[in-house]
Amino acid sequence: MTRLSTARRDEISDRLGYRFTDEALLVRALTHGSTEKHKGDYQRLEFLGDRVLGLIIAEELFRTYPERGEGELTAMLSGLVRGESCAAAGDTIGLSDLVIIGTGERAKGMNTNRMVLGDVMEALVAAIYLDGGLEQARSFVLTAWDGLFRHPKVAVKDPKTFLQEWALARALPIPDYRILSREGPDHEPVFVVSVEVKGMAPATGTAKNKRAAEMDAADAFLKREGIRP
Repeated sequence: MTRLSTARRDEISDRLGYRFTDEALLVRALTHGSTEKHKGDYQRLEFLGDRVLGLIIAEELFRTYPERGEGELTAMLSGLVRGESCAAAGDTIGLSDLVIIGTGERAKGMNTNRMVLGDVMEALVAAIYLDGGLEQARSFVLTAWDGLFRHPKVAVKDPKTFLQEWALARALPIPDYRILSREGPDHEPVFVVSVEVKGMAPATGTAKNKRAAEMDAADAFLKREGIRP
C-alpha cells in the first residue's frame, strides 16, 4: 500500500476537512487502478459511496425544498449525483492533485479525467463514511457540494425514460405502450398511443410518429399523476 508522508496526510486532511483514523481507507479511495490494480483501488468504495451520497443528497433536498414534489426532487437528485457533478465537487478540494495514479497515466492527464474524478469523489464519500460515520460523510458532502446545492442543475430526462425509471423504482412492471390508431396519409400520419402502468389509468398521446406519440403519452401520464410538472 502507498504510504503518505505526514505533510501529505496533513495537506489532504485540510482539503477534505476530515482526518482519517484508518489511512489505508484514504489511500484506497484515492488510488486509481493503474497503480495498484491487484492490491485494491477505489472501485469497491465507489460502489458504496454512490449509495451514501444519494442518501445524503436526497435527505438534504427533502429538507431544503419542502414545496417540491417527488418528480422535481428526483430530477434534482439525478443532477447532483451524476458523474460531472461529483467531479465538480472534487474540483473544490483540488482532487486532481490528490489522485494516486500511475506515472504514465498521469502524464496522459488521466488524473484530470472527469469520469475518474467523479468516481474518486464517490469513493472518498464511502471512505469517510466507513472511517467516521454518516455525520462525518454528511459534513464532507454538504461542504463539497455547497455550490451545486445553491445552483442545482436538473438532469432532464425524456418523459418515457423518466416514467420507466419511476415505475421500476416502485417495483412496477415496465409501462405498456399500445397504438390505438394510425390515421392520415402515409406522408403525414397521425399516431394515437396509450401508456398504462399497472394499477393506474392509461394516458394517451398524439404525434406524427410512434415514438413521439409514446413520449407525449408518457408526458401526459406524468403530469396527470403529479409526478413531474
